[in-house]
Parts: sequence; C-alpha cells; structure tokens
Amino acid sequence: METDNLLKTPLFDLHTALGGRMVGFGGYALPVQYKGIVAEHLHTRQSASLFDVSHMGQVTVTGPDHATTAAALETIMPGDLVSLQPGEMRYTVLLNDKGGIEDDLIVTRPAAGQAPDGILFIVVNAATKLNDMKLMQAALGGKLNFALQNDRALIAIQGPKAVDALARHSDITQKLTFMQAGPATIAGFYCHVSRAGYTGEDGFEISVANAHAHAVAELLLAEPELEPAGLGARDSLRLEAGLCLYGHDMNAEIDPVTAGIVFAIGKRRRSEGGFPGAETVLKRLADGPETRRIGIRFDGRLPVREGAELVDADGNVHGHVTSGGFSPSLEAPIAMAYLPVGAAVIGASVTALVRGKPVTGTITKMPFIAQRYVRTLS
Repeated sequence: METDNLLKTPLFDLHTALGGRMVGFGGYALPVQYKGIVAEHLHTRQSASLFDVSHMGQVTVTGPDHATTAAALETIMPGDLVSLQPGEMRYTVLLNDKGGIEDDLIVTRPAAGQAPDGILFIVVNAATKLNDMKLMQAALGGKLNFALQNDRALIAIQGPKAVDALARHSDITQKLTFMQAGPATIAGFYCHVSRAGYTGEDGFEISVANAHAHAVAELLLAEPELEPAGLGARDSLRLEAGLCLYGHDMNAEIDPVTAGIVFAIGKRRRSEGGFPGAETVLKRLADGPETRRIGIRFDGRLPVREGAELVDADGNVHGHVTSGGFSPSLEAPIAMAYLPVGAAVIGASVTALVRGKPVTGTITKMPFIAQRYVRTLS
C-alpha cells in the first residue's frame, strides 16, 4: 500500500521485513496481519503475540504532588485517582458536560522511585489523542503540565505464555499483577512496563524510547512463544473479551453506565460527583440506563458487522451492531450492540439484517470467552 502520507511507527521497517500487510489506521501505517488473522488470533490465545501499539498516545502529566495532580484530573474524569498507590493503574474515561465519553484511558501512578511525586502517566486512544490533549490542557493547563511523549514506542505482548518470554529478559514479571506497572531494563534499555492488555489474556505493555524499540521487539520475537500479530487479530481478540472500542462501542453521546463500564467510575466518586456530566451519569447509575450494551452470538457462520440493524418481531429497528465479526475461538459469529433495556435480556432471541436478510442470534453474557488476567503472583 502507499504509505508516504501516513505516519510510521518506530517498528515500521520491522513490520515490512516480517511481511506485514500494511494498512492505514488512525493516520498510521500499521500491519493488519502477517500469516493471517485467524492464525494470529489463535496463536495469541494459545501462546503469545507481539503487537505494535505505538500509535497510542502516551501522556505525562506533571503537578506539584500526587494529591494535587490526581485531584485536578478527577475534575474531568470519574475514576478514583487520588487513592492510586505507586505502581497502580486505573481504567477510566474522559467525559463531556452531558456525561458522554470523549475517550477511555488508563492512568498510572509511577512505581516508588520511578519518577518525582506529582507525575502520572496516561495512555489514550490514537484517534483521539490530540483532542484529548486539547481538552485536558483547556481544563487544567493552568494547574498541570501535559506532555505527549512522541519519542516513545509502545509494544504489547499478549497471551498466556507472554510471561515466559518476558521473564527471560527481566524480573519485572515477578513484581507485577494485573493493572500494575513499573520500570524495567530490557535488552539493556530502560522501559516502563505495565501488565494489562486488550485481549482478555495476560500480557504486558512495554514503553521504550523510539530508538530502542526495534531492538526490544526483535529480542522478544526471537523467543519461541512469540509471533507478530496485526490489527485484525487485535480486534477479534478484544471483541471476544467483550472490550469496547472507542468510536464504535462508545462515543461522546454514550455515558459509561449505558456502555456497561461502571467500573470506570470510582466508588467514592459515585457519592461525591464532581466530574463533567455527573448529574446525568449518577442519575443513570441510580435509575438504570434506557439502553444497554449487549453481547450476541449469532446462528450459522455469517459475520454480522458494525452497523447492522437489529429488528423486533414487527420488523421495527430497535438497535444497531457496534462491533461484530467471526470468533475464531468459538467458531461462531459474535457481536456487541445496544438495545432498549426491556429487550436486552440474556437468553433472548434477536434478529439482525445483513444485506436485507434476517440472521438470528441469542443475547449472551459477556465476555464471550473467559478473561485470564493474573491478579495474584504464585
């Protein structure tokens, strides 16, 4: 494909050398696949894969001390950030005045001794990172300093055997559980490593200077457990895990209660409010939403893609698919969609229209497959 007008991550040359089929995504040239989406998906579930997620936005936020920095961010996010302990991560959302989601993100407090007190790290979505910076600076620029770290790559290794591959190069695997982070040296280079992911599997994200990204990626790919994987497998993996994709399953018109990500709102924040759209969000939390994000497993093998209409028994449209595709793990089509609460009942039948033809399915509890995050160290 023509890549001259697309941004290139520090691993672009590695992708092309490995035979990655490059596509445009969020303004970047990224691999959609190498050997094939299904093969990469299943390898991730069975072993581990390496994904280039350097297009994501890595932001450093600096204030005078942790309490001040966290309290300021809480005025634009509903997460409980003040209580973050060193090395802890928290998933939350950036909200507008109507309670709609401008972006979902992860906030990390650096490990003890890793950075001066008052610094927080935020990872935001690629397509929204410039708007996120604009919104955060407009709201808090006089109180905090925001810096987009364009000099750092981000490498994700995901799968049950990711820990085995990384453990040969760092003892950080013995220090972190799910949603924790800390510093590490890999291939002789300083890295910031977190243990989270976007596949439902155990895994790690490695933030490293652009100049060292190629060396770190090659070192890890030399391990027998790891193979490269592209955007296609990343999307099918996160769909099976029931994870939202911003701009598809949530947007500036959808609040976190309706989206089914109430865990993004800290328990303390639910009682005190103090974030944009709090009145709307807390009312929905108390009364329940009018519509709800659901999972659907369809009959047959025909994938039901984003945008497909969901119709009731009378043929009236009452919902739309927001993410959909074929699940390699389940060998069946699956999807996420929004339906009125009265129709969003586990076990209920649904009908989608695909090119005008009805496809039946069943509302299913999410995630579609069990998540395998590591929450305790053995």
